[in-house]
Amino acid sequence: MIEMKELLAKSNAIRDYREGSIVKGTVLEIRPREVLVDIGYKSEGAIPSSEFDDMENMQVGDEVEVLIVRLENDDGMVVLSRERAAARQNWEKIVQVFHAGGLIKGKVKSAVKGGLLVNIGVEAFLPGSQIDILPPKDLTPFIGNTYDFKIVKIMDDRRNVVLSRREIIEAERSEKRGQFMASKSIGDIVKGVVKNITDFGAFVDLDGMDGLLHITDISWGRVNHPNEVLKVGQEIDVMVLDINKDKERVSLGLKQTLKNPWDKIEERFAIGSKVSGKVTNLMPYGAFIELEEGVEGLIHVSELSWTKRIARPGDVLTLGSSVEAVVLGVNKDEQKISLGVRQLEANPWDEMEHKYPIGKTVKGIVRNLTAYGAFVELEEGIDGMIHVSDMSWTRKINHPSEMVKKGDELEAVVIDIDKNAQRISLGMKQLDEDPWKNIESRFKVGDMVKGRVGKITTFGAFIELEGDIDGLVHISQISEERVEKIKDVLKQGDEISSRVIKVDKVERRIGLSIKAANYNEEDMKREAAAFETALKPGEDMVGLDKAFASALDDFRPGEN
Repeated sequence: MIEMKELLAKSNAIRDYREGSIVKGTVLEIRPREVLVDIGYKSEGAIPSSEFDDMENMQVGDEVEVLIVRLENDDGMVVLSRERAAARQNWEKIVQVFHAGGLIKGKVKSAVKGGLLVNIGVEAFLPGSQIDILPPKDLTPFIGNTYDFKIVKIMDDRRNVVLSRREIIEAERSEKRGQFMASKSIGDIVKGVVKNITDFGAFVDLDGMDGLLHITDISWGRVNHPNEVLKVGQEIDVMVLDINKDKERVSLGLKQTLKNPWDKIEERFAIGSKVSGKVTNLMPYGAFIELEEGVEGLIHVSELSWTKRIARPGDVLTLGSSVEAVVLGVNKDEQKISLGVRQLEANPWDEMEHKYPIGKTVKGIVRNLTAYGAFVELEEGIDGMIHVSDMSWTRKINHPSEMVKKGDELEAVVIDIDKNAQRISLGMKQLDEDPWKNIESRFKVGDMVKGRVGKITTFGAFIELEGDIDGLVHISQISEERVEKIKDVLKQGDEISSRVIKVDKVERRIGLSIKAANYNEEDMKREAAAFETALKPGEDMVGLDKAFASALDDFRPGEN
């Protein structure tokens, strides 16, 4: 009777072995790539070792639950799976965790396209965007590690699970941000780790709370780029400068944790004192000099030399070189110090009035021409300027190139010195006596004169007379016939004879008439009066552009 019961029990056990059922088995042998498990069936089953997360702790004789995939394969062995057994057992737990919004632990198995595969009892997918706050470029360091995950999506029909680690991290950081905002105040010193560096500053991780350390708050000295001072991963102490609870933003300062080198700056760098430093930056307008850590001064390009023409500071200074200078000014509020190099030497302009007294005749080389005059180099770095109005007593000079050329050596007279503006005014015409002083003895009304046509305008022609004097023949004084265009009758360089009909020493004007060459005394008086009427008071007859600038072309004095 007992034997019969045992046979029936064995028969019932055999009937329980169905494909797809979960049974208990015993570990028979542990191999490098597989584990042999006995489930009491006529043959044992081999399970890949990759299905066991705890291989290092497994021992022969351990009991495990497995799923029967096939009762017999081509080799006569039963096919088992521990993962599929765990998946079926865990799925209900996973669904419960998903609906409850809880967390689940999982081990990263491998990297796949777009993310990671994670074992949470079943195989789940972790998208790359959900691995961390910033999607990592290299997924390898995550493989083999165990993390907490949030289940964000389940598809029952396909048994697919999508996870997120980022949501957990963001929730933790949000909680830490709230704690930081509630516990910290402006002026507090906190520890942080440099998380990211940009052109404008660095972001510092304050244990879950990111703060911005602006480039201007990194150091009291000049910082061209934050990476000159900071490195990613560096731990630093910073001061809380501002907290915006609404936007959850924190402004930080590194230099504020150090002593301000600008305190009592006027005492350490008094105006007029000599200092030395290192050239840290060269700009078109000047050079920055580091006087001590966190303190820079500026040497403007105009303060490099009393006399040399320095276009750029880089022409005389180099980065990293040492330089001596004199303190010219200190502005503590704006943190600026003005420096000068030329003040180390005597100002040559202090002696300029004695070296070049007014009235002295000097020699020099024409260095440059401008629209208003010529610059003459008297010595290295010392120029005098001849204005166009001081080039000739008698002629209107429109551009200095009419009288001189660059490179010409010439003489001139010193007519003025402005020491403060560092200017010397020179004159060419002052080398000779003003010919207008005795003009009445040289030219009288009624005299017949000869000259060459120098310049032609719409209103008349200027005639170059003896002694470098110009006279003007108005268009109305060329011919008895009406003249529409002067260039139809006269050409530059023509030699002509004309009669003087007006001499004005005060206004420096000589009026000439070609048609009056054969006039009698009465005709002369009439033409002189008509000529005077044609000119407005104050007009300069020796000028090209203003002598008859407002005279009408069809106005002909002497005609009825």
